[in-house]
Amino acid sequence: MTTTFDKFNLDKDILKAVVEAGFREPSPVQDEAIPLILEGNDIVAQAQTGTGKTAAFGLPAMSMINPNEKRVQILVITPTRELATQVSDELYTLGRFKEIKTVTIYGGSSYNRQIGLIDRGASVVVATPGRMLDLLKNDRLKNFTPQIVILDEADEMLDMGFLEDIENILKFLPKERQTLLFSATMPEPIKRLAKRRLNDPKFVSITPKEHTTNEDIEQLYYVIEERERDNALIRLLDSLEPTKSIVFCRTKKEVDRISTQLMALGYSASGLHGDMEQNQRESVIRAFRSSQIEMLVATDVAARGLNVTDISHVFNFHMPFDPESYVHRIGRTGRAGKKGTAITLVTPMEYHSMQRIAKKVGTDIKFKIVPTLNDVKDSQLANMAKEIENAPLHENAQKILDILGDDINLSKISLKLISMLINKNTLSGPNEIGFNKKTLSNLIKRLDERNSRGGNRGSRGRGRGARGNDRGRNQRRDRAPRSRNRSRS
Repeated sequence: MTTTFDKFNLDKDILKAVVEAGFREPSPVQDEAIPLILEGNDIVAQAQTGTGKTAAFGLPAMSMINPNEKRVQILVITPTRELATQVSDELYTLGRFKEIKTVTIYGGSSYNRQIGLIDRGASVVVATPGRMLDLLKNDRLKNFTPQIVILDEADEMLDMGFLEDIENILKFLPKERQTLLFSATMPEPIKRLAKRRLNDPKFVSITPKEHTTNEDIEQLYYVIEERERDNALIRLLDSLEPTKSIVFCRTKKEVDRISTQLMALGYSASGLHGDMEQNQRESVIRAFRSSQIEMLVATDVAARGLNVTDISHVFNFHMPFDPESYVHRIGRTGRAGKKGTAITLVTPMEYHSMQRIAKKVGTDIKFKIVPTLNDVKDSQLANMAKEIENAPLHENAQKILDILGDDINLSKISLKLISMLINKNTLSGPNEIGFNKKTLSNLIKRLDERNSRGGNRGSRGRGRGARGNDRGRNQRRDRAPRSRNRSRS
């Protein structure tokens, strides 16, 4: 297989791993970042999720180290345990021909085991901020002098309150080092961190200011009444039949309720929440990645850094609070060159906020009407007819037909079998959900007129306050849902 990565003059064993991994052409962030890193520059790189950032810093960093030195030469800091594991796995894959040992460090696992793995000659450590700072403050790592330090998903670490930890970690590390900062967005605190802690960094920006979402993602929104959220989500799931999806919720209570409801309806779903036991979280994510679970119901915090490349749909059960959260959520689909669909449920009172998010991220989010119950039924019957037409004959089918004998004619047998299939796909809910374009237009017009007269000023103020409080609770009190897994019939 030919590859254009050879233009970078990477280490031959690293390049061999690139070829083995099937990488043909560097992504834009890899194309710009790799040469700068190989030249020894500190860099600040901004790029969307799913654009190959791990390889962008991993390939050049691992090309420059000597695994025979038997000490940690690369430190990668990531916001979550899940992302730390994923990054570590990818770096191991890319460095295996160079015999680079990689260790993952995070809370909830044995200190002695992790320290022992480092002492046995790890060249790369991938760590979460809390555990890394704990080890450094208590002087549990000897001769810990990484020459390359990478801050991955820096904006997510900021959102999760780790910025102070990052600052403290950097104080323990050698001043003479190469520091690489990667982030999907570039809020002011991250810019200030880069200015304080990086040495004359080079800047790489792959995401244009006027467009921050992936063009491979079809973005849709449906306007519904607040009381219709559950029915709208279920109707869309029945209509779209996603192969693998994430439903984003705001709170633990919502994750619990929605995941339980979906499982009761036969969906292969499970909840993911920040305070789940670590082994339970890892089990859920493994099951989701291997498609044993088809649907993940999660909070923003729980799904931070989740890297699964075959997610077909993302559902925002509630509209995200801000553009950055919206970009993060929908970035879970449309990865690695695959197409994806992002769907947001919006009430009329949230309509203008949805428009502001669309304008801020510079994208076209299309209005859609929730399919009627009759539409979904007709669609499923048509799909069922195709399945019956294409179904292979089972070796025991004739035996059952012989058992039935002449008491029932073939036409009646066919109708009974089809009825059995239809009964297994029972749909429920009202026939119509949400607003059509004309009704929505009239409602928005009335809301605008009322707002312009100032009649809704008080309620708007209260709405902003409540929203701020909900957001704080979601970020600070991330609780664990009950994990359930059940196949859809």
